[in-house]
Amino acid sequence: MRCNGIAMREGRVGRSSQLAFEVRNVGRGSTRESLTMHSEFCQPTHFFTVDVEEYFQVKALRSVVSRDEWLSRPSRVAKSIDDLLGCLDRHGAHGTFFLLGWIAKYHPDVVRSIANAGHEIASHGFWHEQVTALKPAEFLDDVRSSKCEIEDVTGAPVLGYRAPSFSIIPGWEWAFDVLIEAGYRYDSSLFPIRRRGYGYPSAPRTPHVISRPCGKLAEFPLATTEILGYPVPAAGGGYLRQLPLAVIRRAFREASERGESATFYIHPWEIDPEQPRLAVSHLNRIRHYRGLDRALERIERLLEEFSFGSIASYLPAMEGQAPTRLAMGAA
Repeated sequence: MRCNGIAMREGRVGRSSQLAFEVRNVGRGSTRESLTMHSEFCQPTHFFTVDVEEYFQVKALRSVVSRDEWLSRPSRVAKSIDDLLGCLDRHGAHGTFFLLGWIAKYHPDVVRSIANAGHEIASHGFWHEQVTALKPAEFLDDVRSSKCEIEDVTGAPVLGYRAPSFSIIPGWEWAFDVLIEAGYRYDSSLFPIRRRGYGYPSAPRTPHVISRPCGKLAEFPLATTEILGYPVPAAGGGYLRQLPLAVIRRAFREASERGESATFYIHPWEIDPEQPRLAVSHLNRIRHYRGLDRALERIERLLEEFSFGSIASYLPAMEGQAPTRLAMGAA
C-alpha cells in the first residue's frame, strides 16, 4: 500500500537553528494514530528530481570551459534525458526536471520531450550561476529569464526553483524574497548538511514552508541520513556515484519508515560515461567522472524499491499548515 506523497507524521526538528524565517512543518494531526491502528505499512512517495545541464556547464569544469564556448561544445544532454525518461517510464514514476533557461533556449526539443512524457519542469536558473556569486538584482534577472524561457517552450507555469550547487546558504536568505517576487511557489535548494561550498545545517530535513515578509515559499530539502550522530548527504548526485548505494537507500528507507517524503537528485551527465574527458585537476576528475558507469543501474534499483513522484504533486499537502517559528541560534 502506498500513500501518494502525503507525509504521515510531523518531521523532527533538530538542534537550535539560525534560519531567519518561520517554517510550517508538514504532517500534523491524527495520522500517527492511524499508523498505529493499521498494520500494513504505507510508503510515502519521494521526489525524483533532475538538474538538467550539459556536462560542460558544471562548476568542476568551469576552469577549462568558459560560457563563450558552450555553443561550440558537442551537446549530449538529449540522449541522457531520453535514458532517464525511459528509466522512469519503466517504473511508472514521475519526476521534476530543473532546467537551465539556456537549455530551454538552445535545446527546446529536450524541454518538450520531458513535458510530453508527463513530468514537471522547473527552473535551475538561466546561466548556472551560484546564488552566492550574484547580487539580488542579478539573481532576480536570472530566475525571471529562466522562468520565461521555459514557459515560452512548454506553455505551462514554472512553479519551482533549485539553485546551482545548492547555493542558498546562511546569510543569503534574501534569495527567498527574490523567488517570491519572481512568482515561484517553491524552492528545493537547501541541503541540511555542513560541508565546504554549500549546505544549510540548521534547515529542517522535511518539506516545510518558509514564511517571509513578502509571502511564503514551500521548501523541499535534499535527503540526508545520520551516521554516528552526524548528518550525511544521501540525496543522489555525486553521492550516488561516490558512496555505497546502501547509504542512499538508508536515507530513503528511514524517511519511508517515518512516513516522510525525501528528495533525490541526479544530473543527466552523471549517467553518461562516454562524455568527453576534459583536462581538470585530479580532485575534479574524481568528483566529475568517478562512478558514471554505475549511476543509471543504481537509479534503477532505487526506483524498484521506492515510490517516486514530482514535487508539484505534493504542493496541495503544504497548504493550511500551522506555522512554527524555529529557535534562533548557531547552526
